[in-house]
Amino acid sequence: MDIVVITAVIASLFLVIGAAEPLAARLRLPYSVILAVLGVLIGVGAIFFLRTELTDALNPVAEAILGLPIRSNVFLYVFLPTLLFQATLGMNLRRMLDDWVPILVLAVVAVIVATLSVGYALSWASALPLVACLLIGSIVSTTDPSAVVSIFRSISAPRRLARIIEGESLLNDAAAIALFGLFMGFVMLGVPDPSLHDALAQFPLLIVGGAVTGWLAARIGVWVMALVARYELAQLSISVALPYLAFILAEQSVGASGVIAVVAAGLTLNITGPGRLPPQAWTSLRELWDLLAHWAGALIFIIAALLIPRLLGDVQLEDFALIAVVILAAVAARAAILFGLLPLLTALRLSPAVERPYRVAILWGGLRGAVTLALALAVTESFRVPVEVKRLVGILATGFTLFTLMVQGTTLRMVIGWLGLDRLSPIDQALSRQVVAVALQTVREDVARTTENYELTHEIIRSEAKRFGERLEDVVRAAEDSEEILDRDRITLGLIALAGAERDTIIARVRERTISTRLAEQVLSDADRLIEATRSGGRSGYRRAARESVGYGRLFRLAVLLHNRFGLSAPLARMMADRFELLLSQRLILRDLGNFIDGRIRRIHGRRVGDLLHELLARRVETVETALEGLRLQYPGYAEELERRFIRRTALRLEEREYTAMREDGLIGSELHLALMQDIALRRAEADERPHLDLTLQRAELVQQFPLFSDLDERALRRLGKALRTRYADAGEVIIRKDSPAKSVFFIASGAVELENAGQTWRLGRGEMFGQMALLMKKTRRAEARAIAPSTLLVLDETRFRRLLRRSPMVQEAVRETAARRGIDPEALFRNASDAI
Repeated sequence: MDIVVITAVIASLFLVIGAAEPLAARLRLPYSVILAVLGVLIGVGAIFFLRTELTDALNPVAEAILGLPIRSNVFLYVFLPTLLFQATLGMNLRRMLDDWVPILVLAVVAVIVATLSVGYALSWASALPLVACLLIGSIVSTTDPSAVVSIFRSISAPRRLARIIEGESLLNDAAAIALFGLFMGFVMLGVPDPSLHDALAQFPLLIVGGAVTGWLAARIGVWVMALVARYELAQLSISVALPYLAFILAEQSVGASGVIAVVAAGLTLNITGPGRLPPQAWTSLRELWDLLAHWAGALIFIIAALLIPRLLGDVQLEDFALIAVVILAAVAARAAILFGLLPLLTALRLSPAVERPYRVAILWGGLRGAVTLALALAVTESFRVPVEVKRLVGILATGFTLFTLMVQGTTLRMVIGWLGLDRLSPIDQALSRQVVAVALQTVREDVARTTENYELTHEIIRSEAKRFGERLEDVVRAAEDSEEILDRDRITLGLIALAGAERDTIIARVRERTISTRLAEQVLSDADRLIEATRSGGRSGYRRAARESVGYGRLFRLAVLLHNRFGLSAPLARMMADRFELLLSQRLILRDLGNFIDGRIRRIHGRRVGDLLHELLARRVETVETALEGLRLQYPGYAEELERRFIRRTALRLEEREYTAMREDGLIGSELHLALMQDIALRRAEADERPHLDLTLQRAELVQQFPLFSDLDERALRRLGKALRTRYADAGEVIIRKDSPAKSVFFIASGAVELENAGQTWRLGRGEMFGQMALLMKKTRRAEARAIAPSTLLVLDETRFRRLLRRSPMVQEAVRETAARRGIDPEALFRNASDAI
């Protein structure tokens, strides 16, 4: 085929891509549906002009369109890695982890259920062997990422709904393609009734092998990109190679899932990239992949749609009944998961609740697209598949895809509207009226000043002022009519605005390099969680999310377990250093929000709401300061190093700002400015290196600062530092339960603990100990100990505590004081525990 004609056809396809987006906006239809329709029209038009006798002038173009080298491996090896990799780079991983259970259920369980449902339904309704029916089920069971993601982004769906859909569409390809490979092998071998156990037994290898391959490829890629940190184009080139090499290695060398490998590589780069790559390089990388994914997503739809006339060429009347069977079986399987399994998991407290409107939207949003057509094309290309099987696979997969795109895709916006998911909540509606009223009042004042400055005609001023005043009166009247909502929810509205201002401040600080890019995603994720929690739970939701942002999460507890049980301290040291930096960043951000309350929120919501928000903000600042002070007491030298690093980075930012201002004022030339910027980049790379946190050394220093251990010599302190174990307790966590056996004593390094026994409570702070009374009396615990703030505890077992008690008069005196406070005779206590002295 002439290369000139092929180039012209491909260039024309890019013109179609450029015209499709404004056309979709004008027709209010999803972009993916418009691309599919245009692709079908182009394919039908090419067939028409090639077969018609009206003219032969367009025959070369028609032959070029129909003769494009479109094979299934083009979709799987060229387009699919691009779409998956870009989607993982744009994911908010921490927010998606909140819904990991429904995502995995939809991505894996739903695919298996849909495959079985479609397979057995077709086996009952047709003469095809069961294995061929299961093959068709695996082909139509996967939702297409390019179809689903683009549609849900275009209709402004709720964030959580979009996250669940995106997570499902990214991961279910791996399950569907794995099942497809298994059943395709059975069909080519002529196995009519495969063992489902044999088919599913290979799943763990496919998933684990793909995940490990993608993780290793990404780690190597990030390491190489960090070596060439000064060369942005080199980093972008390496990122382009990464998903394709991961896909090929997993598929061809390991025998695992290439889709999982690409997703794992993208997730790994998403997590590690911001901390290892320069901010500008990371931004350029994201922009590059956004463009590549836009082109790939558009081309995959158009080219896949070109295949539809070919795949439907031999359709017969009775085939439409089988298409209906596939549609009903697939929809029924998806409905069973959404309305049966997910509510059951929620009732068992294994999954967060997914609201019913969300489940309806997810049901109707299960669109199929190019991936389904590519798998069907792979079957039709095989010489080892029976002809009738190939024909039905092409027709049923294509018919089902057309149904999801043309019926579900075109009506999805309407369904979202019918469910009310595209409308503002009552709180947002009240906020919009209040904000518009304040904004219009400000605009009216500014317009009055502007007209005075320009000395405009008085008649024009009066007429426009009248129109503007009428609109302002309408808005004010609507706001007054909703006064009941505003009175009840004004605090919530103010907190939402405050959380939004916090997010904007974070973005500004990241751009200024005040906040490390390593932690930027986590801080932004915490801000997003704060906004959503406030929307759903009001003031209590805001407080809960604020506490969680400074608390110890599950990964932190896992790192502590690895440190205590297996001696693996690297994860805990990294997380502790992250916690230090995170708290420093939060303190910086929160202190900037007071002006926002005074300057913006008071004007909209009044003085009372402003004062309440100041109070809530002050409590957050106090909580962060307490947690930060606890870490500073626990790791004093490290806190100083981090604060010095912050000062150095701030100074570099100010220095960079000064040089930029001098260049804009013409005081220095571009050559000198470039040299100065390169020097700052080198010094910033040094300042961005975070100091290493040695947990063992820091614990030894902490033990030396404990007042209770001040009378021990240096050798005894070293032995004690090795014997003590570190335990981290979040606010509200129970440390000691009533009636539990007494096996250890706890020393509070930072934080606060509350003891409760027989209606009496005691609060202990840094430097104090608890748990020793029951241990010395050889009784079960009678008091319950609960952390009332994020706390760091040093734990000593019974044997070592008794040795310490023998050697330390300070510890003996502390035990006596505690016994006297609780009405226990100290001397009697020591006589009963005479083996300890």
